[in-house]
Amino acid sequence: MEITSKLHYIDWIILSVTLIFIVAYGTYVTRKNANVTDYIKGGSDSKWWTIGLSVMATQASAITFLSTPGQAFHSGMGFVQFYFGLPIAMIIICVVFIPIYHKLKVYTAYEFLEGRFDLKTRSLAAILFLIQRGLAAGITIFAPAIILSAVLDWDLLTLNIIIGFLVIIYTVSGGTKAVNVTQKQQMIIIFIGMLIAFFMIMSQLPENITFTNALEIAGASNKMEVLDFSFDLSNRYTVWTGILGGTFLMLSYFGTDQSQVQRYLSGKSVRESQLGLIFNGLLKVPMQFFILLIGVMVFVFYQFNASPLNFNPTANEAVQNSEYLAEYQELEKEHTIIENDKRLLFSDGFQAEEKERIQELNTRDLELKESAKTIIKKVDEKSIKKIESNDKDYVFIHFILNNLPRGLIGLLLAVILSAAMSSTASELNALASTTAIDLYKRNVREDKSEEHYVKASKWFTLAWGIIAISVACIANLFDNLIQLVNIIGSIFYGNVLGIFLLAFFVKFVRGNAVFVAALITQALIITVFLLDWLPYLWLNLLGCALVMGIAIIIQTFMPSKDNYTDDFKTVEI
Repeated sequence: MEITSKLHYIDWIILSVTLIFIVAYGTYVTRKNANVTDYIKGGSDSKWWTIGLSVMATQASAITFLSTPGQAFHSGMGFVQFYFGLPIAMIIICVVFIPIYHKLKVYTAYEFLEGRFDLKTRSLAAILFLIQRGLAAGITIFAPAIILSAVLDWDLLTLNIIIGFLVIIYTVSGGTKAVNVTQKQQMIIIFIGMLIAFFMIMSQLPENITFTNALEIAGASNKMEVLDFSFDLSNRYTVWTGILGGTFLMLSYFGTDQSQVQRYLSGKSVRESQLGLIFNGLLKVPMQFFILLIGVMVFVFYQFNASPLNFNPTANEAVQNSEYLAEYQELEKEHTIIENDKRLLFSDGFQAEEKERIQELNTRDLELKESAKTIIKKVDEKSIKKIESNDKDYVFIHFILNNLPRGLIGLLLAVILSAAMSSTASELNALASTTAIDLYKRNVREDKSEEHYVKASKWFTLAWGIIAISVACIANLFDNLIQLVNIIGSIFYGNVLGIFLLAFFVKFVRGNAVFVAALITQALIITVFLLDWLPYLWLNLLGCALVMGIAIIIQTFMPSKDNYTDDFKTVEI
């Protein structure tokens, strides 16, 4: 059966009604925003649960629900260690960042830096944010476009444009409040959909396989290894990278990234903002654990059911029409034999004495998958159209389309698209606010009305939406989309976090020293990344340490008399 035929009219109804409701609701309830406070800070009247859900929805893009299960399917539960630093970061932000932001009544995080340092440092931090978040916004559009491309057999260019403009409609109309009010509904849809997906996976396992048996089967293939205490720098995900690198990444993301700062700047009070972040800190790690567990259960499901050698349907179709078809079919035959052997081993659950044989079969199957990727790469070299051998991002969608009943397919697609829209809306909203307040308003010296800046913010939202769509249109699949987003962030976040920590805690360092240090640091971090000297999570810690160290050295040995204020006053806007 073709994938397109799996979408029943019920699926279309559920998917369409969900998306139309989100766009229409967000546009309607926020149609009267008339001033900068309403448009950018959402009226500063958000409750803690709105803030908490909005913060979670901003981070939980479609990439989360596409890539995370695929990550667990291939590599197990170890990715959850990436989030171990998040609760620590939430506490630090609640104690240090939020009180300062609220006291100064800033519209953006970077506004604070001008009062502490100078305009050029504020502008540099804002520009670094705009670069990395503009790229990330394109990826969050591209991720769901991949799904619908497989489901509807539409070209990616058309889908990128459609998804991007759906988000632009209500984000331009309602600003921050539109993002906040729609994200509550989106997170409800997401929670319901993922719970249903989990129980549907469990219901389709053989009757004699309990949840405990499923965990044992996953463990036999090393999918349940959550904690890694090794100090191997070549290993991306360990307890130490999560606690150290993860804490600095989360501090940078939630403390200095305007797409997140703008969520809790809309809080009614300091307490409401703090409670919202604590709520996120308590719920985020269990949520990611659960999403990874869904990926592991999909792995268990495919121990009892046939799975493709490569989950990317475009790659399989390309091979079918290539000179390598016979070679690929031989790999598929051996893959089927291995699956049958494992199915026999697992028919009565997992027995301890079978583990060595299971490991042998898994190793051989992994070799077959790598050989399949090699063939796909050969086909790609001779093809005009880009063909990606990576299939991690297709694992979960393959399960949804081929194993869920009518109606639930539409619901799960709505989940993934809701996540995409919520995350992209937050990013466009923050990109526009930063451009309008930190760059445009600071460089337009004549007085302008509130209405002028609201209109400017709307135009900047539209402009960034078009840029994000353009990035999505030229993007190609990476090793894993969720890793790509985090890699982009890690290249820039450590540097920006270091600037803020200098502003908060190192009072004798001044603007010129920070500005020069930030430029040097960014060049060094990009070099380290390109030369692949460190796992990307460590770039957050390295960037933070470098900019602080270099700025302190410059200020100590080459003191200057540039702008400095001891009381953290900021410019009026």
